[in-house]
Amino acid sequence: MRAVVQRVSSAKVEIGGECAGQIQKGLCVLLGVDVTDTEADADYLCDKLTGLRIFDDENGVPNRSVMDIGGSILLISQFTLLGDARKGRRPSYIAAARPETAVPLYERCIRLLKTQVPVETGVFGADMQVTLCNDGPFTILLDSRRTF
Repeated sequence: MRAVVQRVSSAKVEIGGECAGQIQKGLCVLLGVDVTDTEADADYLCDKLTGLRIFDDENGVPNRSVMDIGGSILLISQFTLLGDARKGRRPSYIAAARPETAVPLYERCIRLLKTQVPVETGVFGADMQVTLCNDGPFTILLDSRRTF
């Protein structure tokens, strides 16, 4: 699994002009599921997301997690995170899991995260418009295979 994690002061996802999910202070997470991902990948990534210390403490040092600050997570599926653009000009998405594999893992992430923090979501496979205010800016890339 791959994730683009952004510390936000607010974030919203809309589908067809209607708000599907919205948060204030917390994390906006774009999540891509790989064809080889398992429940262990979801478990690792969710643990990392809730414990990632990227919010400032009283000294202005990023030393607090989304749980520590009472924040929320906006989780949005995004298969294009698995795009491989190393060759040619058109990315290959062969590494992105098909919905029959990706949906259960995405839903597992939602369930796991909801045990720790409030979670809002987009709709898997929908054409979504994401609006956010990146606080910092502060953006982290995560990969359950720990390739970066």
